Amino acid sequence: MKIYTKTGDKGQTSLIGGTRVPKNHIRIESYGTVDELNSYVGLIGCQEIDKYHQAVLKEIQDRLFTIGASLAADPEKSKMKIPDLLDADITLLEMEIDKMNEVLPPLKHFILPGGNNVVSYCHLARCVCRRAERLTVALAESSFVDSKVTVYLNRLSDYLFILGRKLSYDAKVEESIWIPRV
Repeated sequence: MKIYTKTGDKGQTSLIGGTRVPKNHIRIESYGTVDELNSYVGLIGCQEIDKYHQAVLKEIQDRLFTIGASLAADPEKSKMKIPDLLDADITLLEMEIDKMNEVLPPLKHFILPGGNNVVSYCHLARCVCRRAERLTVALAESSFVDSKVTVYLNRLSDYLFILGRKLSYDAKVEESIWIPRV
C-alpha cells in the first residue's frame, strides 16, 4: 500500500463512506484531535510507570482508535462496520478514577500542571482531551455523534487528571497548588 495517494493535495479528504470534505472540516478536526490525544496517551504509557497503568493506557489507546473510526465515518453514507464504544469502557475509566482516588489526599486546591515529565504529559493529554471533547460536542450540533463518545472523552480527561495526581503521589513529588492572589 502506498502511503501517499495525492488525493488530498488540494485540501480535501475522504470520510469512511466516501464523502469528500475539506481538511479543516469539524469532523476532521475532531478525529485529528483524538489522534493527537492518542499520541500523548502513548507517550505517557512509554514512561517509567508501573505495568498496570501501562496496560490501562493501552486499553484507552484502543478505545481512542474506536472513537477516531466513529468520527471518521460519514453517518449518512458509511456502510463499514465500526467497532462500538461500550458503556463498560466508560465504567472502566470511572473504576480506575475511584481506585486511584482512594489513596490520594483529598483535593482542596486547583493543581498547577507540572511536577515531573510524566505528570506534565498527563496534563498535556488532559488538555488535548478537553479540546477533543469540545470539538466533538460542536460536531454533534450538526451531525450524528454517538453520545458515548462525548461521555468517554469527558471521563477520560478526569482519568488523566487523576492519573497525573497518582503518578505524582507514587513518585513522592509534591503537587504544586494554585493559591489565588487576592
